[in-house]
Amino acid sequence: MASIKENLQKIRQNIEQACMRAGRRPDEVRIVAVTKYVNEARAREAVEAGLTHIGENRLEGLTEKRRALADLDVTWHFIGTLQSRKVKDVLPQVDYIHSLDRLSLAKEIQKRAERAVKCFVQVNVSGEATKHGIREDDVLPFIDRLREFPNITVVGLMTMAPANAEEDELRRIFRRLKNWQRAVEEKHWEHAPCRELSMGMSGDYIIAVEEGATFVRIGSALVGNDG
Repeated sequence: MASIKENLQKIRQNIEQACMRAGRRPDEVRIVAVTKYVNEARAREAVEAGLTHIGENRLEGLTEKRRALADLDVTWHFIGTLQSRKVKDVLPQVDYIHSLDRLSLAKEIQKRAERAVKCFVQVNVSGEATKHGIREDDVLPFIDRLREFPNITVVGLMTMAPANAEEDELRRIFRRLKNWQRAVEEKHWEHAPCRELSMGMSGDYIIAVEEGATFVRIGSALVGNDG
């Protein structure tokens, strides 16, 4: 298995080249190391390789990794579907939530949060029935409603592309999310600055960066997937 440092070097080179092609600066893109399939030692190796953003999609994994890496300076991301009943346990442990997709979840975050929580609104751009996220038509009305919840700050939008999509389809999905991000940002809503885009994973992050991603969530290409 390649070292995380080697993987990271390659990924950063790919991001730098993608940014050059898109006329962007590489420092606009942050890598979230998705550690859900690896153990605490591998997660520690990721941080020690220079990664400061770590993503987990389950409460149990998040709690275990946080405990194991408590001595390190880490920004924690919850990237999975968040059940309302787990909000009270997840919130104190994370800096970002990538999966705000319904008002019932917003209400629970508002109720449980002791500070403004940085949230990405998840949008189901692909229209897949198996994907979570709000419909595109609901982006503006949904985010407008979130002004009712002062403990939520909408920092950006998130989407997941189909696993085996062709490049044209990936670009269409990522470009549409970028357009929605701009539409929200142009509203100048105080509760929703919406400057960020969380999109792109191990198989499609290069295209996502070319289309405007500011956070890419990379697991297997970076840390592997054996726990």
